[in-house]
Amino acid sequence: MRVRTLMLAAAGVALIAPTTLPGAAPPPGHGRAGHGGPSAGNLPRAGSLPHAGSIPHARETRTPRNVGAAELLAAVRDCAPVSRDRFRSDHGEPADIEVCDRQGAVFWKADLDIDCDGRPGRHCNERTDPLFCDTTAFQQSDGRQLSAERLPYVVVPGPSHRWNHREHDVRRGTVAAVIHGDRVRYAVVGDIGPDDIIGEASYALARNLGIRPDPRGGGAASGVTYILFKGSGASPIENPGAAAAQGERLARELVARS
Repeated sequence: MRVRTLMLAAAGVALIAPTTLPGAAPPPGHGRAGHGGPSAGNLPRAGSLPHAGSIPHARETRTPRNVGAAELLAAVRDCAPVSRDRFRSDHGEPADIEVCDRQGAVFWKADLDIDCDGRPGRHCNERTDPLFCDTTAFQQSDGRQLSAERLPYVVVPGPSHRWNHREHDVRRGTVAAVIHGDRVRYAVVGDIGPDDIIGEASYALARNLGIRPDPRGGGAASGVTYILFKGSGASPIENPGAAAAQGERLARELVARS
């Protein structure tokens, strides 16, 4: 046991300890009789050692709990429309989707179509996506195109009479919380789509949400909520960790205000 080992080690030190020279100051912890600590022959017994529970512990710091999907959905339950007209989820579908305002954020509830545009990769290229485009509206900090395979990003509609995202402080790299089922994932605004269609996100974001990311037949037909935090911005845009850290904080603030 560790206590016995300590006692034997202490006794061994006492046996080999040098004799104190005349006139020399006593070693620390070995005061004179009646004036100091215990001698080697008076080591505390095992039973007299301080109980482990009496040793003070450092105060634990708690990491804030992640915001849940139900909390965020409750925060955007009511819609105050800011779009002047409604959007379609796809060509030929009815125009029934509004962009809503909610205390420092805009949001909409729609489907999720797969955006594979940007830097070509294994899953996003001309062979896997018949509509593939090798550019995105916004670029990385080094000037390269965004990678839909690697970066979770959302697509906003192009500015029009319906809604202009720039008028609501939504821009390149704006942080978004995207909800599907019981999952909340954070992303950035990375691309711009048609001005009459809404509900599109990158291959990487769909995968993170548990949605089939295949650009040919994947995506989700409905049940996806997009919350964009006005005035926010992940830096650099290509760093998902920066978006997640900022998004979690902003989501917590939104829930607290609701």
